[in-house]
Parts: sequence; structure tokens; C-alpha cells
Amino acid sequence: MQTEFVIDTHGPGMVEFTADVARWLARSGDGLLTLMVRHTSASLLIQENADPEVQEDLIDWLGRHVPPAGHPSMSWLRHTAEGPDDMPAHIKAALLPVSLQIPVADGRMRLGTWQGIYLVEHRLAPHRRRVAALFQPMG
Repeated sequence: MQTEFVIDTHGPGMVEFTADVARWLARSGDGLLTLMVRHTSASLLIQENADPEVQEDLIDWLGRHVPPAGHPSMSWLRHTAEGPDDMPAHIKAALLPVSLQIPVADGRMRLGTWQGIYLVEHRLAPHRRRVAALFQPMG
């Protein structure tokens, strides 16, 4: 069973799409879910979904550690033709996962109480991101 989730972003930040995945898996049974973002400047994370400050702090941390290309600490970058946020976005995507695997039991993801699935947008402009999903049944 395969599908693709389309997620609209609004610049740097995290967009939760756990509910969309849960609806798709509702009648799937037991197995393993694999998700993969189909872009080189975005990532996927399983992270706390109870307090939005967690997501804000993570995005701020990434921005401090990998600033835009115009920042003096990034003067070594060569790939700047697509804007000052492009190569830093590729670096952030190299640091964070671009795929996730989640066990599924009786059609429900085995996520913890406060865990959600997020697309992490690293570019400054809004984008339409695609996440490929594959459910492999067990047994």
C-alpha cells in the first residue's frame, strides 16, 4: 500500500501531518510504515506535539547552527545561486532525517503519547512538499 502526502509550508517551521497518516492507515492491520520526504531541502521528524514551543526552539536552534549564506560564518559556501537559504537548507536536511520508519499495530502507529510526525521546512519561502509513504503488512 503506497500513497503520497502533499504538505504546504509557510517558510521555516514544522508542519505536523500525523492525523493525515493515521487516516490513511486506519484499516491497514499490522506492519511497518516508511515515510520519505522527496526534497533535498526539507526533513522529517518525530517530535513532541503537545507544546508548540518545542518546534519553535528546534527551528531556532537549527537557524543558529546553520545560518543563511550571507552570515559571515557561512562565507565558505559555494552553492549560493538559488538564494541565501538554499545551501543552509541542504545542510539542515543532511543533519536531520529524511525518512522515518514507524511500527503499525492494528492500523495504528505505535507513536508515544506526545509524539507527532512533522515535515521540517528549511527554506524561507512557502513550498509544496511531497512525502512518499509505504505500508508493508506483516504476516
